[in-house]
Amino acid sequence: MRLRRSVAAVCGALALTAALASPAHAATGDFGYSFAGLDGEPQRGTLHDPARGECLTVPEAADPGASEPAFAPHNDTDEYAMVFTGTDCSGDHWTLRPHGRPATDRLKLRSVLFFQR
Repeated sequence: MRLRRSVAAVCGALALTAALASPAHAATGDFGYSFAGLDGEPQRGTLHDPARGECLTVPEAADPGASEPAFAPHNDTDEYAMVFTGTDCSGDHWTLRPHGRPATDRLKLRSVLFFQR
């Protein structure tokens, strides 16, 4: 009797682990952007396979009091990307198509949200 309960408990634990370990949905591809480095020179940053449906603040532009916004985003993922002028997906926003052309240096951003239409 104890063996059956132990086997049932192990099977239940494995099923729960498998359910919790399912992969998160992500955009496939790279989202690139430029930002001003510590020396003021433009640098490139990339978000590889970013999460879908989750607001992502660009790390190099996360502090509006200490850093300039990122600029010239390039959405080379398979999802739409909505870029925002503020952190936490706030402020003015623009939508970039999947696998689109790079935007100009005039398009500034601090956060981005990937989604499907």
